Amino acid sequence: MRGHSHFWGPEWGPRAMLEAWRSDRALQAVLVFVGLAILAAAVGMALLWPTGAGRDAARQRADDIGIVYERLAATVVEVSDRACSYSAPDDPQACRSIIVRVDEGPDAGAQVALPEFSLEYDRTAIRISPADKVVLGYEASNDYYFFVDRDRRTPLLWLAILFAAVVLALGRWRGGLALAGMAATLVVLIAFAAPSVLDGNDPVLVAVVAAAVIAFVSLYLTHGLNVHTTVALAGTLASLGLTLGLSWIFFGLADFTGLATEEGLTLPLIAADIDLASLLLGGAIIGALGALDDVTVTQVATVAELRYRSPDLSVRQLIASGIRVGREHIAATVNTLLLAYVGAGLPLLLLFAVSDQSLAMAANSELIAVEIVRTLCGSMGLVAAVPVTTVLAAVVAAGSGAIPPGEPAGGTPHEESDAAPAGEGSEGEVTGPGPAPRWEDFAPDEDQTRW
Repeated sequence: MRGHSHFWGPEWGPRAMLEAWRSDRALQAVLVFVGLAILAAAVGMALLWPTGAGRDAARQRADDIGIVYERLAATVVEVSDRACSYSAPDDPQACRSIIVRVDEGPDAGAQVALPEFSLEYDRTAIRISPADKVVLGYEASNDYYFFVDRDRRTPLLWLAILFAAVVLALGRWRGGLALAGMAATLVVLIAFAAPSVLDGNDPVLVAVVAAAVIAFVSLYLTHGLNVHTTVALAGTLASLGLTLGLSWIFFGLADFTGLATEEGLTLPLIAADIDLASLLLGGAIIGALGALDDVTVTQVATVAELRYRSPDLSVRQLIASGIRVGREHIAATVNTLLLAYVGAGLPLLLLFAVSDQSLAMAANSELIAVEIVRTLCGSMGLVAAVPVTTVLAAVVAAGSGAIPPGEPAGGTPHEESDAAPAGEGSEGEVTGPGPAPRWEDFAPDEDQTRW
């Protein structure tokens, strides 16, 4: 048994972590792995950092083919229904005419009549009323205004403020750090990932580097620079690598084209060098990261609490107990992933439900098949994250040495541990280092009671 380094103590920060690194081989391995990953991500970001040339070229091509236009805020002044200008006596049709006041742009303050809407074929303008805020499209070449969408920016802003207030009220300082982590994620995606792909870089490589950087920044920023976070980060990166491998294999076997969506059809027109199939795979990697860090942080926290409360638990016992908790978490998380993907594509699901296609044939559609592969590959990565992270946490925790009974962890006052003294475990309990973990430790207990 190595020294009483109090691995899971509340004062175990960067300085104590570096001091223990010299004598704890398990912690050394984790830190070396994470350090190499950070170095690789930094080098990758430097090499793949966008120049902006691809983004500028794409904007120019989009402008040349007429799919880029200025968007301006406006307020509805008058809405009236009348016969369409192209209506014929033998084919009468009703149209809605809208007059708006332009709130910005070269004609700010002016009233403009928009092209009429057919009430029979175009349902977008039916619920528009005077005083509603809308967004107009404007083409300066022919001074042409047209309706684009309702202006939802104000309610979205209030929702964002409410969300931030709730997070800060309940999470306080930690909640503020979580919000900062969200902001950092958006910066990485918008400032690095998207323009780098437009520059012609491999979308999968860009996504892997972006996911690694997001994991480093968000985890350390939210949970602090300590052993807990480092072990969780190691588990996240290892599980993310497994998810990448599985997704790479099955995306290739499924032979996705990336042309099944409107965005997929538009991108080749403005950025012909983008590999849409690789872009789908890159998106799956970034999407899997959000659930992975949740699982890994939870598993490390579980092992940490077990170690603190029962410092004499062996590696095998820590792993077995952590896995039991992880099973419940995984069961809920996997279903959450499925519901998230199905919820996002619910209108499409309804269209398939009224078709004459069989379930297997509907699943064969690329729109559906992409979500199936994402869900299943991501779920397997989540399942793997439980044993991987639990084993890492248990090995590093056990390598730190047991905390003497009655001595507070980290050298700070704390309530007494509920664990039994060393060598005085309950009947049938194995104490001490114990045997190495076995594959059977990850299976449910045969005598485990059920509801």
